[in-house]
Amino acid sequence: MTAPDKTLLTVDDLRVRFPTRTGMVEAVRGVSFTLGRERLGIVGESGSGKSQTGRAIMGLTPSQAQVTARTLRFGDRDLLTMPAKDRRMLRGKRLAMILQDPKYSLNPVMTIGRQIVETLKTHESIGRSEARTRVLAMLEAVQISDPERVFDLYPHEVSGGMGQRAMIAMMLVCGPDLLIADEPTSALDVTVQLEVLDILDKLVSERGMGLIFISHDLRLVSTFCDRVLVMYAGKVVEELSAANLHDAQHPYTQGLLNCLPQIGGNRHPLPVLERKPEWTL
Repeated sequence: MTAPDKTLLTVDDLRVRFPTRTGMVEAVRGVSFTLGRERLGIVGESGSGKSQTGRAIMGLTPSQAQVTARTLRFGDRDLLTMPAKDRRMLRGKRLAMILQDPKYSLNPVMTIGRQIVETLKTHESIGRSEARTRVLAMLEAVQISDPERVFDLYPHEVSGGMGQRAMIAMMLVCGPDLLIADEPTSALDVTVQLEVLDILDKLVSERGMGLIFISHDLRLVSTFCDRVLVMYAGKVVEELSAANLHDAQHPYTQGLLNCLPQIGGNRHPLPVLERKPEWTL
């Protein structure tokens, strides 16, 4: 755990509920953790509550959702009691979130450069020329080799990997203290995945950011993150350091590990991930 004076984010008993025709559905049930200037991985199957946890922290849950917590604090600021206007200004400036697929996150009728400039000018009083210079420098920082050309392109004119890098540049151009990356490499091939992870790793180490890395890829998280939270049915069932992931005690985490491919091992019959009703209690 991080020392109190270095804690960026404190989450205690976070709950997210959605009303349905058949009653309330709890998507997140009592999630608690702290985050310092480190890389925290959150893993689990689809529907385990990973993304809803990130969206609740950012204040991006739908209006009908009910978000409660004993504590949801960023630094010394209470995110639950903060006025909506203040939270909007915090979001993008000091808190940022990379969503899964740039196709659905970038505006198709605006050039990439214009979108990033818009983010920068929303949070800072800055001239057009200086904004362009800052954006070009950020595009270069995320390893886009020809930032001048990409600045004037539309999202459909770039590859998935370049679109994801543009999204990262947009989220980082204001220099946030905390970045939530929601499966930022899921739509990318393995080579581009490694490049994106290298970018995030350098930004965390050089800028001192805190990073929440949300993924369903246990092996990826174990090699990239410092700590890992394992979620099942909206709850954290296990928390451990990434280096000690092989020592996991919860049968769900052990089941996830057993399902990983093994070169040269006897995998017949293939292992099946079992789910027990008591894990949801």
